[in-house]
Amino acid sequence: MSDLNRNAAAYDRATGRAAPAVIDQGLRSYMLHVYNYMVLGLAITGLAALGIYMLSVTGDAAAAAKVLRNGVEVPAAIRGGMFLTPIGYAVFVSPLKWAIILSPLALVFLLSFGMERMRPATAQMLFWVFAALMGVSLGSIFMVYTQTSITRVFFITAATFGALSLWGYTTQRDISGWGSFLFMGLIGVILASVVNLFWPNGMLQFVVSIVGVLVFAGLTAYDTQRLKNEYVYGQLEGEAHERSAIMGALSLYLNFINLFTLLLQLLGQREE
Repeated sequence: MSDLNRNAAAYDRATGRAAPAVIDQGLRSYMLHVYNYMVLGLAITGLAALGIYMLSVTGDAAAAAKVLRNGVEVPAAIRGGMFLTPIGYAVFVSPLKWAIILSPLALVFLLSFGMERMRPATAQMLFWVFAALMGVSLGSIFMVYTQTSITRVFFITAATFGALSLWGYTTQRDISGWGSFLFMGLIGVILASVVNLFWPNGMLQFVVSIVGVLVFAGLTAYDTQRLKNEYVYGQLEGEAHERSAIMGALSLYLNFINLFTLLLQLLGQREE
């Protein structure tokens, strides 16, 4: 029996096939690498969001940004006793806000279409910059929702994401066929969100949030299984391994952020 095992191992080495135990160990290491990138990206986003919020609001009317109303300069108020600072006004009200909103999207396209030509260190740096810009653009949620509800929804999102990703990793069912349906659902959510941006409608926003949660829930499981299969069948080594881990982290990061913001719209408690 020992001779048979040695012969099987020798055959695996001769044909270039990795033994199952080696694949399993490498896969766990690879997925941990992906999750580490994702979690660090989320931490950067959270710190950036909280930091820009703290720089953007003040309770001192004298330190607030001034806006003209009926020809008179008045402090830029958010709600009773809270005002926007000059930084807050620039980030969330002035035309600069469009650059902050659109720059993460530009970086996603840059990473998606230019990854193969990038060195891993460059891709990693762009991922951190992207995560920070996402945090800046999400800083306004602290002005809209209570911090208690933000924390509650974050933990709900983390539990949901973890369960879905674990299922995608462990299931023996092939869910690759979900891809086309999830992509169509994603396009529909994006188009409906754009329409709702220009013609706000409460019912449309509710439907978009519900459908969006379902789409990104499915994408979380789908992307996890896709990353698993890419490692097992892709023979990733060296820089290709690192680039794949960064792109995998970006996919899972986007699923998490979108789940969080959509659940916040459904479950978050607004500031009064």
